[in-house]
Amino acid sequence: SIDRSKRSNKKLERPKWKRKIQTKEVTMISFLSLVVLLPSIASSFTTSQIKHGSHSNSVLRSSFIAPRAKTFQKSQPSSLSRRRLVIVAGWGPDPIWDTATVVSTAEACTSCISLTLDVTQEQAEGYKIPGQYCQVKVAGDDDAKPAFLAIASPPITPKEGGSSAAQFEFLIKRTDNNAWITDAIEGDKLDVSQVLGGGFDMKGELDGFKYDFPTQNVIMFAAGSGIAPIRAAIESNQLGLGGKEGGRTARLYYGVRNPGEIAYVQRFMDWERAGVEVVPVVSQPEGTGWTGRSGYVQTALEEDGVAMPRNTGALMCGMKGM
Repeated sequence: SIDRSKRSNKKLERPKWKRKIQTKEVTMISFLSLVVLLPSIASSFTTSQIKHGSHSNSVLRSSFIAPRAKTFQKSQPSSLSRRRLVIVAGWGPDPIWDTATVVSTAEACTSCISLTLDVTQEQAEGYKIPGQYCQVKVAGDDDAKPAFLAIASPPITPKEGGSSAAQFEFLIKRTDNNAWITDAIEGDKLDVSQVLGGGFDMKGELDGFKYDFPTQNVIMFAAGSGIAPIRAAIESNQLGLGGKEGGRTARLYYGVRNPGEIAYVQRFMDWERAGVEVVPVVSQPEGTGWTGRSGYVQTALEEDGVAMPRNTGALMCGMKGM
C-alpha cells in the first residue's frame, strides 16, 4: 500500500525529441535480458558469472532500487505467497552457423552503428521473443571469436517459401577490436548463429495470474546499446500497453553518457504514442546543453519512486553498475 499524501508531485522534464542530435563516430555489447517482478519492498539482485567454453563474462550484475523508504507503508502479506522473480537469458546451446549478407549499415548515434542482415527463414522462425540474441562472427573463420548481439528489431511472422524470409537489425557499439563488424558495408558476409536465449518472457511472467494478478505497470531500464532488446520489446506489441480496456502503463529509463549517444531518438515519439513514457538520463551532461534528466537510471528511479511496486514488472538490459 502507498501513502499517497507523501508522494512527490515532481514532474519529469522531458527533452524535445525533435532536437537534432549530432552523430559522427559510430559498435557492441555482450548482453543479458532480464524480466523482473518487483516485490513490495526495496530489493536488489545479482546474477552470477557465467562461463561459455573458454569465454567468461561478468554478466549484468544489476540492482533494483525501490523508492525511498518514506514513500511507502509496508503492506500486509497477501493470502498467496509471492517471490521475487529474476529471469536471465543464458548463453544457450552451441551455435549453428549460416552465412548472412549485410543489407545496410548506418550510424545510430555517436557511439553505435545499426547493422541489418538478411537471415534465413529458419533463423527468422526461431525469433519469437524480444531479448533473444544471435552470435555473429567473421565469415568462414572457425577460430574467430563471436560477438553476442541482441536482436534490435521486433519478431516478425516469416513469409512462406523462399530461403531469405526476414532481416535482423542489431545495434552495435564500436570498440577497439570489433572493426570487422562495425566497418562492414553492404554486401559483406558474416556468419550468424541460430536465434538463442529465452528473451523477455513477457507473456509468461507479466500476464496471467501466476503472481496473484497480471502485472499492470512495466518499467524498462537500458544503458547504452542495451536499448536494442528494449526497442524490440516495445515494438513487438507483446507488452500489452494501452487499448480500450486500459492495458499496462510503461516507462523507459534510458541511460547514456552524453546526448549524442542516444540511439533511436527518432523513434521516441512513436514509443510515446504507443504508451511508453521515455526518460533519457545523461550521466555527463556538462557542456552539452542538455536540459533533461541527469545522473544514472537507478538514481532517476529512486527519485521518481514506483507507485505500485507489488504490481510492477521490470525489463532490463545494461551494464553491471545499473
